[in-house]
Amino acid sequence: MTPAARLSAAIDLLSAVEASPRRPADAIANDFFRARRYIGGSDRRNVSERAWGAIRQRLRLAWHFSELGIQTPSARLLLGAHLILADGWTLDGVEQNFSGERFAASPLVEEERALLGKLAGRPLVLPRMPDGPRLNLPDWAMPGLVTRFGDKLAKEAAAMEEAAPLDLRANLLKVTREAALAALAAEGIAATPTPLSPWGMRIADRRPVSATKAFLEGLIEVQDEGSQLVALLTDARPGMRVADFCAGAAGKTLALAATMANKGHIVACDTSAARLEGAGRRLRRADVNNAERHLLTSGDKWRKRNSRKFDRVLVDAPCTGTGTWRRNPDARIRTTGRDLSELVLKQAAILDDASELVRPGGRLVYATCSLLPEEDEMQMAAFLERHADFAPMPFDELWEALLPGTQAPGPGPYMALSPGSHGTDGFFAAVLQRQPS
Repeated sequence: MTPAARLSAAIDLLSAVEASPRRPADAIANDFFRARRYIGGSDRRNVSERAWGAIRQRLRLAWHFSELGIQTPSARLLLGAHLILADGWTLDGVEQNFSGERFAASPLVEEERALLGKLAGRPLVLPRMPDGPRLNLPDWAMPGLVTRFGDKLAKEAAAMEEAAPLDLRANLLKVTREAALAALAAEGIAATPTPLSPWGMRIADRRPVSATKAFLEGLIEVQDEGSQLVALLTDARPGMRVADFCAGAAGKTLALAATMANKGHIVACDTSAARLEGAGRRLRRADVNNAERHLLTSGDKWRKRNSRKFDRVLVDAPCTGTGTWRRNPDARIRTTGRDLSELVLKQAAILDDASELVRPGGRLVYATCSLLPEEDEMQMAAFLERHADFAPMPFDELWEALLPGTQAPGPGPYMALSPGSHGTDGFFAAVLQRQPS
């Protein structure tokens, strides 16, 4: 494809994303390229990078256009503005690529040319911008983020704009981390041990690993280091009964099976049959044989039958995903303050249901990939008010017991990870123990 044709395809992709603001952009992109199989690998990467560049800067681009009186800029204007403001293109350069020639975008109309001309020479970030667009953070999340980070917010916001590394987890049911690193190296993929997780490996760039022998043979799984640490804190041991209450595609179930050495029993629960079907494929590839899947449905008697029977119950709760914005930049604009309010209520209900499964002396582990106190510490405070028979287990003591002689990544009663401070996605985890009878 010519550069102009790539740009035209990026406009089409961005148009599709803008047309479905509530749908994840990566799902839209998958459908987009599936319908255009003629676009080769290198062209696909270029098209994606162009579209994702504008998506990452969507809040700032919207501010620039709002100054010009435009509240809903088209995909053409957004791509053109990104080329000028972020990539330093001239207006002439943009016009040359909107040539209308074969496979190129149609020429700029007079209004488009006038608007983009007003942006020429501007920097992307201006001192007069409000804090939200200046830091590339949505207004609805600002109060919680300010509470979380205070004067460190600018550093964390910058980290959330960086490209995330690719983290992997060695499947200890099949291989040691050292052997997994060697297997990847044999396929030409350089990885290094993660600094916190004893199972983790990190690749600096976004290399495709799903076609590698190491992945296909179940030696490795893709999992952010922060997510691995949630599984570590669950402290699931051989012979235990464990419930992964919001299992999804079973990423943490796989890690728990490894810590249990395939001994004991795990129940991977979810409300989505499709997610549990995907979980089954992952469990088989990893040779996990101590886990079953259970579909949670309305009126389900399973929870009542299993009341107070589990040693560990992990609740990886649905959340705003603010901790994953460097991987999912579209979530900055796809998620709203209303979503946050609804999720806080949903998390509380899930916690109440899941807590019924914890035996006396057992542990309830609550985790989110959110940076917002409303979904994290405040959620825990509210739960503990409702359930006086649970108490938090101090994070630093748990860490020392699990990884003796190593420094816990932060103070406080709970684990709170962030991209700027720890190089992981933003993760929160609390370990609560039910008082023995």
